[in-house]
Amino acid sequence: MDFLSLFCTASLIAGGLYWFVCILGSAEQKGKRAVHLSGGSIAKEKVQDNYKQYWSFFRRPKEIETAEKVPAFVDTFYNLVTDIYEWGWGQSFHFSPSIPGKSHRDATRIHEEMAVDLLNVKPGARILDAGCGVGGPMRAIASHSGANVVGITINEYQVNRARMHNKKAGLDKQCEVVCGNFLQMPFDDNSFDGAYSIEATCHAPKLEEVYGEIYRVLKPGSLYVSYEWVTTELYQGDNPEHVEVIQGIERGDALPGLRSYKDIAEVAKRVGFEVIKEKDLAKPPANPWWTRLKMGRIAYWRNHVLVTILAWIGIAPKGVVDVHEMLFVTADYLTRGGETGIFTPMHMILCRKPGSSLD
Repeated sequence: MDFLSLFCTASLIAGGLYWFVCILGSAEQKGKRAVHLSGGSIAKEKVQDNYKQYWSFFRRPKEIETAEKVPAFVDTFYNLVTDIYEWGWGQSFHFSPSIPGKSHRDATRIHEEMAVDLLNVKPGARILDAGCGVGGPMRAIASHSGANVVGITINEYQVNRARMHNKKAGLDKQCEVVCGNFLQMPFDDNSFDGAYSIEATCHAPKLEEVYGEIYRVLKPGSLYVSYEWVTTELYQGDNPEHVEVIQGIERGDALPGLRSYKDIAEVAKRVGFEVIKEKDLAKPPANPWWTRLKMGRIAYWRNHVLVTILAWIGIAPKGVVDVHEMLFVTADYLTRGGETGIFTPMHMILCRKPGSSLD
């Protein structure tokens, strides 16, 4: 190989690496870049051990069902996946129906704005985001409604990310983020004008506990809307393929157990809510929410090569490669759940706490 050919080949490789590492970045503007992938609050050298610890929960299924064990389980999961989610997906860790002519980002924002529109709150109202992640929905909802949003997440790393994003967006006065467990929230009774949760309460070992806490902190007459992860009427517990898909979703998303769609309204009524509306937002005429997962397969392999290279040269923690692979496998289970219709991540329930705001 002559010098010119060698120079061109080296330049091509260097250019490719530069694009991979420095250009290829976040799914959203001002989000994560590949070179900044981490294990959240976990020390770099302990990421792989914590990944193994996460999987150990599934070797002890009875511990997953124990309420006091679940917060640590979920916290570990979000330390492992938050950077990858934010880098590869965006700042809103949830799904939305695809909308012809709209970008994924716009479809996500519309899905979030619909939630707060259902609450019918006025500008300046104080509303709760139960399970806020890094605050993508919070910022969209605050900007759209003019409400003051208080988010709670169990993961300290997510709290810091959310506060940083809020400040960059100029919404830090309107959006507050608290580190805590939504099963035992540090808020006064009757202190919120509305509340929402977007694909978050699926992490609760018992739905009654989180719904009961949300009921407690809401003012009488206020509304609560939730997008729930559930199995649908098409799910058959005696079908091995169905069971495999649902268990795959549970393992890859830190879920103590997916609930049936039939359970949601019953639980809401049990804690005192009046159920105003219930609907699976994934059903036609809505377009498939899993389209984005299928379209992302090529991007996954591209990103997996990058993550592997970064881990090999010591920039990214070694365990990040395992986590990235786990999320790809989970994406396949989610897609199968959507295509077969046995799973939906957007079973919407709108509830009202009885009484008057003047009580």
